Amino acid sequence: MLPLLQLAGDGETHRMRETIDTLSNDFGLLEEEKRDLLPSGKQPTFDNRVGWARTYMAKAGLLESPKRGHFRITERGRQVLIKNPPVINLAFLEQFEEFVQFRELRREKPLPSRAAEEIGSRSSEETPEESLEAAYQTLRTSLTAEILETVKKCSPGFFEKLVVDLLVRMGYGGSRREAGQAIGRSGDEGIDGIIKEDRLGLDIIYVQAKRWENSVGRPELQKFAGALQGQRARKGIFITTSIFSREALDYARNIDTKIILIDGPTLAEFMIDHEVGVTTEATYELKRIDSDYFSEE
Repeated sequence: MLPLLQLAGDGETHRMRETIDTLSNDFGLLEEEKRDLLPSGKQPTFDNRVGWARTYMAKAGLLESPKRGHFRITERGRQVLIKNPPVINLAFLEQFEEFVQFRELRREKPLPSRAAEEIGSRSSEETPEESLEAAYQTLRTSLTAEILETVKKCSPGFFEKLVVDLLVRMGYGGSRREAGQAIGRSGDEGIDGIIKEDRLGLDIIYVQAKRWENSVGRPELQKFAGALQGQRARKGIFITTSIFSREALDYARNIDTKIILIDGPTLAEFMIDHEVGVTTEATYELKRIDSDYFSEE
């Protein structure tokens, strides 16, 4: 916030896009750092932080927006710079009543307890988007571990059903009935099932699904690859509730046959993404102002 206020100290009206570029260069950010995105992938992290720095200082009366996408320093902002503060952060802005009221307004509507607990544990210097997304990732990580633990306790038959449900949700296997008939029917040299790559059946994929505790090593991958070659198959999916050893991963990368490896954590992530075995507890929509709506030009 302080570098942004100092930049505005010349009294001129500044455009946000140019300001973001100037500050990123002043901070010496590398190109990959400038492109670093929030976990949502919707906005660069640095852009988000500069935007909230402007918002916070505007709420505290240090900056004002004469027109859309622009800002300039206020008299209060000039007085703050005269005092030469070593840093401007949220605690610093608490001295201004307008900012206190803004913060209290944000706290009026509480989130459900789990989300509120996670967000409350985040650093107060994070932007709201960063805090919310970090809390979301924490809750998702916890859910992933819970799903995987539950899957490992399932029977082999239920695990086969789970694999079918997931692959169909991901767009493979044709219909649910067709996929259900294919998985668990082969048992041929390390192959647990055969599914269509698409609804038209233009290609087929061989599946190996193992509900294991120990890591899957190279010998298991070699056996599966050999089974694929015996069927003149080009594509395979190896799904396990455990993990793959480094040797297995290296082997899958270096052979001609395309074998996709799905370990336990990845399986749980796919189940969340495709809503298999999970239910939505709450939904939050992040909205922004529609500048075009308010344009009178």
